[in-house]
Amino acid sequence: MNSLLRNIPKVDEILKHDAWKRLAKIYPESVAKDALRSCLDDLRVSIKEGKINEIPSTDEILEVVEKQVKLSISPRLKKVINGTGVVIHTNLGRSLLPKSAIQAVINAASSFTNLEYDLQTGSRGDRYEHCTFILQKLTGAESALVVNNNAGAVFLVLNTFAEGKDVVISRGELIEIGGSFRIPDVMKKSSALLKEVGTTNRTFIEDYELAISESSGLLMKAHTSNYRIRGFAHEATGEEILLLSKKYNLPAYYDAGSGLLFPIKKLGTHDEPCIMDELKKGWDIISFSGDKLLGAPQAGIILGEKSYIKALKKNPVTRMLRPDKLTLAALESTLLLYLDDNMAQNEIPTLRMLNEEKDVLKIRAQGLAKKIKKLSEKLTVTAMEMSSEVGGGSFPDVFILSFGIAIKPFDVSVAEFEERLRNLDVPIIGRIEKDMLLFDLRTIFKEDEPLFIKGIDCALQN
Repeated sequence: MNSLLRNIPKVDEILKHDAWKRLAKIYPESVAKDALRSCLDDLRVSIKEGKINEIPSTDEILEVVEKQVKLSISPRLKKVINGTGVVIHTNLGRSLLPKSAIQAVINAASSFTNLEYDLQTGSRGDRYEHCTFILQKLTGAESALVVNNNAGAVFLVLNTFAEGKDVVISRGELIEIGGSFRIPDVMKKSSALLKEVGTTNRTFIEDYELAISESSGLLMKAHTSNYRIRGFAHEATGEEILLLSKKYNLPAYYDAGSGLLFPIKKLGTHDEPCIMDELKKGWDIISFSGDKLLGAPQAGIILGEKSYIKALKKNPVTRMLRPDKLTLAALESTLLLYLDDNMAQNEIPTLRMLNEEKDVLKIRAQGLAKKIKKLSEKLTVTAMEMSSEVGGGSFPDVFILSFGIAIKPFDVSVAEFEERLRNLDVPIIGRIEKDMLLFDLRTIFKEDEPLFIKGIDCALQN
């Protein structure tokens, strides 16, 4: 072992090597040197642990160094191919932007904009007005406010209208969504006081009324977007809560969650609230996410009466939650597509994927399976029917019939093959079921099929 350790090339010697000089010209030299030292340290550890009995050549060492350098200077956030069949996949970035929104982001990022400049008057403008106009036109709301996400919207509403006051809400609606976002915790941080009523499965309007007192500040309803309570269950309706709010002169707030502007033809509505319908009921304030069913960037959209929106804007917290110009550009551009229902369904990726017909996906899956079979005899490939999910905490009990391919390699385990695909330059993400690796074509774009095939081939050669 000592002999091997003594024979490890010295850093100064490696720095004189031609391969190093080439590497130092291509990559930042400081990063390359750090990678070299790390590589030599790893080599020493491997020798001491008895894992190697021969010192690699300088060329071999520098090959490893170059791989580490490439990894260290590569962006951690990268494109992946989503073969899971989950359309709004929270872990994979949720909704994708339509092309017009992408172009709007490029324009806003590469040019000066009238973000807070009124072109008509030549004076300071309001960044929120860019999206307010189209939201009013689409929904009929008196006014609107956009913040960075719906969690921020919930916090802002509670802090503005119920700081130090009771917020009356059903115990069955004290939701938790991904990332441990819990309604009770948000209330506490906003300085609002939780007043939960009813039971987990049954809450009546009488429970709300009994909880109202002089310390009440807000009546709240939260859509249980990622779960459903079935069986022996009851909830107070929005209409009942609104009548009660008028009776006691309290604002009524609905956290609608996912942001379904119009019904999705293929899915209907099920229990998912349609924002247009909820506004017609008369809620004082409604908030929802931009990057879920709406198919826009991450944002929290608040709709309501002018007086309430004005109060929200005056809250100093609003500045901490305000969206940047890229978000506003993408959101406005996406909302404009909703002026034409067919255009929205066809051009907003989230809606297009949800409406994709199974028979179309079947033809694609069969064609893709044939191409992959030609790559190698070391695997079986089958086109088969699957079930897609909406995802993002939306339509939790709805599955959409779909089509995709199932792959089972012979020379390696399914788990190892799945790991190889995850570690490609463009990772391919699927799901394992019954010792097969499944890829749902609903969430794999046709233009990405060549990249998908290349990735499968690369994982086979690994």
